[in-house]
Amino acid sequence: MDEKILVVDDEKEIAGLVEVYLKNEGYTVFSCYNGTDALAYIEQQQPSLAVLDVMLPDMDGFTLCRKIREKYLFPIVMLTARVEDMDKITGLTIGADDYITKPFNPLELVARIKTQLRRYLRYDQKGQPDKMAAQDDSIQIRGLSISRSQHKCTLNGKELTVTPTEFNILWYLCSHQGKAVSSEELFEAVWGEKYLDSNNTVMAHIARLREKMQEPARRPKYIKTIWGVGYTIE
Repeated sequence: MDEKILVVDDEKEIAGLVEVYLKNEGYTVFSCYNGTDALAYIEQQQPSLAVLDVMLPDMDGFTLCRKIREKYLFPIVMLTARVEDMDKITGLTIGADDYITKPFNPLELVARIKTQLRRYLRYDQKGQPDKMAAQDDSIQIRGLSISRSQHKCTLNGKELTVTPTEFNILWYLCSHQGKAVSSEELFEAVWGEKYLDSNNTVMAHIARLREKMQEPARRPKYIKTIWGVGYTIE
């Protein structure tokens, strides 16, 4: 196992705890205690995944997440004491793949990290699929083209820069074109976990996808909301 994980938390005890659990799983772990050092590390050694605290001394974790997403697609897990729903929605909307609140169960954190890495590492750094994803299949819907074998999305000829999680959401909706997909079904298909009624993860990622597709919130052309049910691509 050669995956590198970056842990960013100004509480050294927490960073150390996370580091111990991850190293026990065989990961290479590097800890930073502020956003500036984290960005410098990412430039030099692009990690496979980053765990970010929100409350940092030089910049908040949301700002750090935005800066990372300007150039990189590796998974980001927010780990923070900020428990308000709007904080979670903000984190997911700006590009985080998961959001865990403190106090946390280290074993749950490790499990969620493994889930994100499995999704991300199905593809090598050049975006080429491994043998499990070697099926040459693609879908075209009114100018939207998505290829699972190439892990590539284009809209009206322009490539969309999406994270692995966003890609999997879009692929699932496209492959179920015309069907109303509930938030529960979508979450369990993409995240592989049991859906909870209070979970805003799907909504936040849909909002992020619409933003990247430049979809108007009230009259989207592609990902449409079916109130009380879920989402569909017609």
